[in-house]
Amino acid sequence: MNVAVGSGPEPEQARHRVVVSQEDDGVRLDRLLAAQPAVGSRGSAERIVADGLVSVDGTARAKSYRVQEGELVVFAVRERVAPKLEPEAVDLTIAFEDEHLLVVDKPPGVVVHPSAGHAHGTLVHGLLHHGIQGGHGAFRPGIVHRLDRDTAGLLVVARSDEAHRRLARLIRDRTLVREYTALVRGRPASWKGRIEAPIGRDRRDPTKHSLDTDRPRAAFTNFAVTELLSAHALLEVRLETGRTHQIRVHLGTIGLPISGDAVYGSKDDLGLTRQFLHASRLAFVHPFTEAQVEVVSELPDDLANALAAARAPGS
Repeated sequence: MNVAVGSGPEPEQARHRVVVSQEDDGVRLDRLLAAQPAVGSRGSAERIVADGLVSVDGTARAKSYRVQEGELVVFAVRERVAPKLEPEAVDLTIAFEDEHLLVVDKPPGVVVHPSAGHAHGTLVHGLLHHGIQGGHGAFRPGIVHRLDRDTAGLLVVARSDEAHRRLARLIRDRTLVREYTALVRGRPASWKGRIEAPIGRDRRDPTKHSLDTDRPRAAFTNFAVTELLSAHALLEVRLETGRTHQIRVHLGTIGLPISGDAVYGSKDDLGLTRQFLHASRLAFVHPFTEAQVEVVSELPDDLANALAAARAPGS
């Protein structure tokens, strides 16, 4: 797709293209642009919008326009700045690694890839520092699936374009097992269940996802109770699809808000400052060697302490 934006000779106005991701769906155009290395700041983003150097699916938009997933944003910058991410030292725990892929145990508080408001210190910056280069374009090298910023645990990363294609196929075929440990407040109506409810960007609040949306996408979540407590339940949750905030939205919808979740769940429950949701297990057939790969991650200390508090009498 060729979209002309702005005016003036190249290379002073080198053009760049960004396809809006799930995570950036609903954010302001100037914030999206500011997160791009070729732009670098909110002020620069506002200037190129004001100068008519930005289009969204071929149409000029105001800086306050909220972009939607899948839209093509084309922008030009006057400076000779290459849109290149620089490696940064980010604390990474590697749970599994070979020549084709690795499994990272992501700490809480780390954003997976650059997005609006998160131009530095992401997992991607750390992966570049670790030597990962392949798959999903220049701004998301190796990224096959994602975790929320405050959700810790396991995700698989590709080392090459071919590895990325094969891992993405596992996700599409639903043969890459992604299991989470979640502590919810309330009493489940059954020991196990499957939630089938399309979700998307909320109609009234663009920072949230819900079933009340103009752009529903199919979403399937399986859960099983592993421990029933006096006021809480510990669940094993398995994803079939990977929509933004899917587990948090689905469990809240059936009356099982996740402990500590300030957006969809039970804020400040058990002294938590983030949601009790941990990507605890990944299992898949290696797409190159066909060996069975299974990796598990223990609960971080803050979640383990909250679970202990939930188990205490009278909690």
